[in-house]
Amino acid sequence: MELVYIIAAFLAGFLALRCKLPPLVGFLVAGFALNTAGYQSTETLSTLADLGVTLLLFSIGLKLDIRTLLAKEIWGGATLHNVLTTGLFTLALLVLKQLGIGMMAELDISQLALMGFALSFSSTVFAIKALQEKGELNATYGTLAIGILVMQDIFAVLFLTISTGKVPEVTALALFALPLLRPSLFRILDRAGHGEMLVLYGIFLALVAGSGLFEAVGMKADLGALIVGMMLAGHPKTSEMSKSLFNLKELLLVCFFLNIGLSETPTFDGLFMALILLVLLPLKGILYYVIFNLFRYRVRTSLLGTLTLFNYSEFGLIVGGLAYNMGYLPGNFLVAIAIAVSLSFLIAAPLNSLGHRLYKDASKWLKEFEPDRLNANDRLIDLGDKKILILGMGRIGSGAYDELVSRYGEQVIGIETREDSVALHREQGRTVIHGDATDPDFWARVISKHNTQLILLAMPHSQANSFALEQIRERNYKGQIAAIAKYDDDEDALYALGVDAAFNIYHEAGSGFARHVCDHLSPPIKPI
Repeated sequence: MELVYIIAAFLAGFLALRCKLPPLVGFLVAGFALNTAGYQSTETLSTLADLGVTLLLFSIGLKLDIRTLLAKEIWGGATLHNVLTTGLFTLALLVLKQLGIGMMAELDISQLALMGFALSFSSTVFAIKALQEKGELNATYGTLAIGILVMQDIFAVLFLTISTGKVPEVTALALFALPLLRPSLFRILDRAGHGEMLVLYGIFLALVAGSGLFEAVGMKADLGALIVGMMLAGHPKTSEMSKSLFNLKELLLVCFFLNIGLSETPTFDGLFMALILLVLLPLKGILYYVIFNLFRYRVRTSLLGTLTLFNYSEFGLIVGGLAYNMGYLPGNFLVAIAIAVSLSFLIAAPLNSLGHRLYKDASKWLKEFEPDRLNANDRLIDLGDKKILILGMGRIGSGAYDELVSRYGEQVIGIETREDSVALHREQGRTVIHGDATDPDFWARVISKHNTQLILLAMPHSQANSFALEQIRERNYKGQIAAIAKYDDDEDALYALGVDAAFNIYHEAGSGFARHVCDHLSPPIKPI
């Protein structure tokens, strides 16, 4: 049976990719198709799906600064959205009940409120997957969306604890001592090497120290993986650990999206109710946009953040299942919620892929704040009179920066999306500012004397480099542009977009190594 799942997932994912849709759309469709054909989810598939979600949240924790959650935009925005969405959805469902539409007539006000609460959440898995595929986890709107999702996870823990009456074990108080283990965890990470032990250590932290420990004391397992990941955030090797877990996590998440499609057998009543719930989905999106706008984020940040969260959450299935088991909701509502969650993913996936284009069109009529009233993260960017601009200050960007400064002096400036990385570069004496080069407004917000003669695109994701290149070309930049690529087809795509030079990092690493050996060792070998 598992072979059938693998074949269906591959074919559907490949077709979605060829249609320029995220593969997860194909995985969801494959799940629905398999369900229709009579296949059901298996215990193995569910276990692998849970492992994928756990590793996903652990990976996000590795990159999440706890100070992000303390910002009023995060805790205030998440709380306000949850309360308003629950109230608005409850009211809308009450109107449907009065009209006698669908299955609403069977529910009382408390059951409607429970439905509204379940539908107020957005999917952590979907949102982070969409951000990863665009390479924009560290963009302003990506950080905002992840912060909102983490707060929603905390609300979920509180709800599950209260509704089930299952109070965490007394031993859960010992979790407050976890930060004391941070130095020990750092020391082990320093000694874990760079191969299979690093991967195994990451899996141990996510599944045992995080998920397993929290579940043992009556807490939400996934939250444990997230918190343990956050404890390691800031260590120099967390980025390497995250990358080492990436392929395993992606493979396991295929099981998650297949499992969503396989979870419930569609019925006519359930499908009709799910379509009604989808009609209410824009209300949720509008509230996200209004709240982000309330905190004076730019139109781009508010709109893309809204699109990232424009879906229903798998948490709705958890609430629905719990309510069904406790006799609060009839079983056909569980089917409706399952279908609504899946269909919301199918709608949100292409919207996220077209997010930048939608913003470009919407920015013509959506009102922007005055520059001095914008949120601190969205202010104007001053490049001064620098002549060389490096976009992406990871290892490649940093190396390029140091080499160019040695050749041309202090005429170089770097742009980096992560604020902690910006601070580190500044401590090391580099001129680096915080900004998102994939942001269409980034170039419009730049203050410079237009002396830039060379731009290096050194961001790790080819899609981000290609998008930044498009933005640069649209603004009639006359200087030279060079970019990095990982694969031959990425290199071809960059040249097609008009880059002056594209460098395959794997090819360049080999030739650079050879040059370094010849320059430093001067081997006594005569050329033939």
